[in-house]
Amino acid sequence: MKQFISVKDVTDINALVKKALLYKADPVKDILLGKNKRIGLLFLNPSLRTRLSTQVAAQNLGMEPIVYNVDKEGWSLEFNEGAVMNGTTVEHIKDAAPILGNYFDILCIRTFPSLQNKEQDYSEKIIHQFIKYAGIPVVSLESATLHPLQSLTDIITIQESIALNAALKNKKPKVVLTWAPHIKPIPQCVANSFSEWMTAWGETDFVITHPEGYELSTEYTNGASITHDQSAALKDADFVYVKNWSSYGDYGKVLSTDANWMLTNDKLAATNNAKVMHCLPVRRNVELSDEILDGANSLVTKEASNRVWAAQAVLSEILVNANK
Repeated sequence: MKQFISVKDVTDINALVKKALLYKADPVKDILLGKNKRIGLLFLNPSLRTRLSTQVAAQNLGMEPIVYNVDKEGWSLEFNEGAVMNGTTVEHIKDAAPILGNYFDILCIRTFPSLQNKEQDYSEKIIHQFIKYAGIPVVSLESATLHPLQSLTDIITIQESIALNAALKNKKPKVVLTWAPHIKPIPQCVANSFSEWMTAWGETDFVITHPEGYELSTEYTNGASITHDQSAALKDADFVYVKNWSSYGDYGKVLSTDANWMLTNDKLAATNNAKVMHCLPVRRNVELSDEILDGANSLVTKEASNRVWAAQAVLSEILVNANK
């Protein structure tokens, strides 16, 4: 693995999941792999789990992680080629990224979409400019359209649960991604990424349900069943992934705030005692009810904890490739 931007950078999802679970069983078994190497974690927007889990993962591999909050501590960066920098931007990515490439062995970037310009957001200009000019492996800590570390974590968590449930071992589990209401426009990143990984993995019956107008880009949903009927989607589900996203077609708009889409125990009754997932942070009693989040079916805490092992598996693969 030379970089980690999407599932397309992964040759074998199950092998990567297996590696992550081996690290969970023995976190520091490769403590010398990253000895005398540094990893830069650059954040253009806030983070809790992504930042801390990647720091822990890097340290488990013997690396020195350095965090830099570009949005709060650094100069405003310019990403447009040929820009006349007589406005608010102070430093061009062409000048900043090569220096970062000299400081670090791996560079991790967290960006965020504008939700104003679909073409610009979906071009992934920011992360591609870092890749172009840094000259070292780049890992996405969430981009304008995808969140691959979260999606790898989700599959790790699903695999763990399957291993603990004898009834699921000999069947193709049904996984449902359901839209949930929110108080503000939320990017499609997590939903896009989860859909892309689930369809690439191909080991589940994958269903997406959402109100009309919330269709995701078909680039990420080809291979999934899609319905506007949440009740039908939830029937006999083994896993339910809850996430809000704004409209892709009417880009960045909130078309519905229908509270009836929030998952409750009453709705869960139609499932196959489904485990419930969410990437966090979560708006309690808006996206997900307390009774779900605090109940026995919730995998949310385990899911978030597994972020360390997903990051560690990815960083390990990059380090091994660099040492070849």
